[in-house]
Amino acid sequence: MKPRLAVLASGSGRSLENLCERIDAGALAAEVALVASNKPEAYALERARRRSIETLVVDPARGLSPEEFAREVFAACEARGVQLVVLAGFLRLLPIPPAWEGRVLNIHPSLLPAFGGKGCYGDRVHAAALARGVQFSGCTVHYVTNEYDAGPILLQKVVPVLPTDDVHALAARVFEAEKDALPEAIALHFARATR
Repeated sequence: MKPRLAVLASGSGRSLENLCERIDAGALAAEVALVASNKPEAYALERARRRSIETLVVDPARGLSPEEFAREVFAACEARGVQLVVLAGFLRLLPIPPAWEGRVLNIHPSLLPAFGGKGCYGDRVHAAALARGVQFSGCTVHYVTNEYDAGPILLQKVVPVLPTDDVHALAARVFEAEKDALPEAIALHFARATR
């Protein structure tokens, strides 16, 4: 039986689509059992529906505390037999219950610990890397803890920063690395878990 994943996304769901394509191609032995979002308008939910993947919106209008939000999300994951939660462009604090420690992954568009932490996401990360003048950037897949971007690193991919780069060019190159990094990290997590 393939491991079951839940993907949490707040935006377009490009990483979700990539994971589904890798699964369809037989390059990743897993099944996406649930896609959850804190934003009812997130396009990731539409991508999931097109693939007949169950969706869940934990609506921010309800004003849930981070702990209440996490309880609802993880209860839904447990009810569906999810073994690993993947944060892919998920922009909300998610406290990790003890039973889920070491079972939640996040992908971040920099080489952590550089350009990480609260408020560092998306184009902000790439703008900061360019402003600092780094010669290399990349992406990091790490385990989620209760501190932003501070959990143990599972896998990193490096990309060059070119003199002609703007935020969009660098973001596109990093996302290409993310498309390999996230499925590789998921496979690595399950390979380690079965040892």
